[in-house]
Amino acid sequence: MKEHYDVVIVGSGLGGLVSAIILAKEGYSVCVLEKNNQYGGNLQTFVRDKTIFDTGIHYIGGLGEGENLYQYFKYLGIIEQLNLKQLDENGFDIISFEDDKTEYPHAQGYENFVHQLEKYFPEEKTNIQNYCEKLKSICDSFPLYNLEWEGKYDNEILTLNAKETIDAFTQNDKLKAVLAGSNFLYAGIPDKSPFYVHALIVNSYIQSSWRCINGGSQITKQLLKQLKKHGGEFYKHKEVTRFDVENHKVNSVQMKDGSQVSGTYFISNIEPKTTLKMAGEENFRKPFYSRIQSLEGVLSAFSLYIVFKPETFKYINHNYYHFKNSSEVWSAHEYDESSWPKMYMASMNASKKEEIWADGMTFITYMKFDDVLPWTETFNTTVQKNDRGERYEEFKSRKSSKFLDEIEIKFPGIKDCIQSIHTSTPLSYRDYIGGDNGNMYGYVKDSNNPLKTLIPSKTKLENLYLTGQSINMHGVLGVTIGAVVTCSEIVGKEYLITKINKASE
Repeated sequence: MKEHYDVVIVGSGLGGLVSAIILAKEGYSVCVLEKNNQYGGNLQTFVRDKTIFDTGIHYIGGLGEGENLYQYFKYLGIIEQLNLKQLDENGFDIISFEDDKTEYPHAQGYENFVHQLEKYFPEEKTNIQNYCEKLKSICDSFPLYNLEWEGKYDNEILTLNAKETIDAFTQNDKLKAVLAGSNFLYAGIPDKSPFYVHALIVNSYIQSSWRCINGGSQITKQLLKQLKKHGGEFYKHKEVTRFDVENHKVNSVQMKDGSQVSGTYFISNIEPKTTLKMAGEENFRKPFYSRIQSLEGVLSAFSLYIVFKPETFKYINHNYYHFKNSSEVWSAHEYDESSWPKMYMASMNASKKEEIWADGMTFITYMKFDDVLPWTETFNTTVQKNDRGERYEEFKSRKSSKFLDEIEIKFPGIKDCIQSIHTSTPLSYRDYIGGDNGNMYGYVKDSNNPLKTLIPSKTKLENLYLTGQSINMHGVLGVTIGAVVTCSEIVGKEYLITKINKASE
């Protein structure tokens, strides 16, 4: 590692790596520092019983040729190398309810989306079309989502509430539940979640939906390859503990192992609350510092990773969002010991283009950080192995068996197909990904007060910038666009977007 770089990036999540490539392509000397054993943040994968599981990336939207994420990935030089499998075009997501035998599809392509749903709601065709038009018009208002550098959305868009807006399209309660059924993608809260968050995410999957064959860490691998090609450097097991600030500027970062590195620009791809603490509370305006520290993290999750015995469980080319009943689509995160889990997402691992049998499957449901409070003082990763104790193992196995009982109702006979079961709790997400209280998607966005959760990518320190899922939007597309926003502060927005568009010509 050199003593000085033009750009020092702390954290190798998607936002950090995309920022690194953009700036390395522009001729800056770039260095990325990662505390963990694996690069990639939410793109990390792990292997159990020779089966690859994703920690965060279960499917990706907008990767069809000419679509927005495709164009961004094309510019980054990775689109041709990705090994992808398109999900079922007539239902990439299935919304289902325990008290209703019908499975309701979300299909790819807007015309098809309407066509597939009107089979179940024949009188609602116009309402479904109106819903789709609204999704598109909201998405058209966000310039970078459409690879345009100029234009601005009005603040009214930010104050539209997701639940209210969706409910206004129809009187049919079941249809309301089906349209909102994938709100786990942003951990929907009825009185807070903004409609633009719903629209930007759902639209991307309706355009096209993909699974990464053998996991999302291939994206990390390709990004690192490109970074290297453009002269960038990256180091793991380098935990940054402090930003050294003098005269409103960061001079260098200090690492846990005693080393330090200086830079001209610094980009933090770690939790904003942590970043501000590491740069020193006294270096920020008091109201700003307090506002960021008081932000509410999105809920966390409990995940079950199931490895199947060979040739026992058929591969399913879509995801499930399954609820105990349709009235709980917006309240599934409000549970107690006896009612948990009220919903879950189920997603398969893809291991080849054509497959009959599944290797493994992931089931994810909400879990509050409070549920793991007795063990918050413990820390456990592959680099820093620690045992959280017997009570924790007992807690996990109790939750697993309760969760499995629910899964067995929807997938009768699945228990007989299981070779092994693995779990993760909010503590796993906290320790591996570094999120505040293990949150899934950064901070809660609130349609009642949109400016409260708006975090600018440029801080008041003149050379410290922020990127990652808490800035702008979460998800692969959201974080990629967020990194473009961050780098635009350094190289200029018009210049950068013009270059990205040129790469796809």
